[in-house]
Amino acid sequence: MKVISQREFRNNSAEVMDAVEAGETYHITRNGTEVAELRPLVRRRRPTAAELIARHRSLPRVDAAQLRGDADEFFGTEDRVADDPWERE
Repeated sequence: MKVISQREFRNNSAEVMDAVEAGETYHITRNGTEVAELRPLVRRRRPTAAELIARHRSLPRVDAAQLRGDADEFFGTEDRVADDPWERE
């Protein structure tokens, strides 16, 4: 971490920004007091399709009957629309 004055930052902003982009962190002072920290952003990269598929495959299986039973126990069954929403009447 480097400490620079506001004036130094203003006069050398392109160089400072290049250093920040390269991973350097700066504390900026005004009248000798630190007032700001300038640091690179943490960029999150998007996972690839293969990574998403692998993550999905590692999830636990859901037992639909158990899930329905747990929901019925918690919420009750009197307001349920249908046992099978895909079943045609």
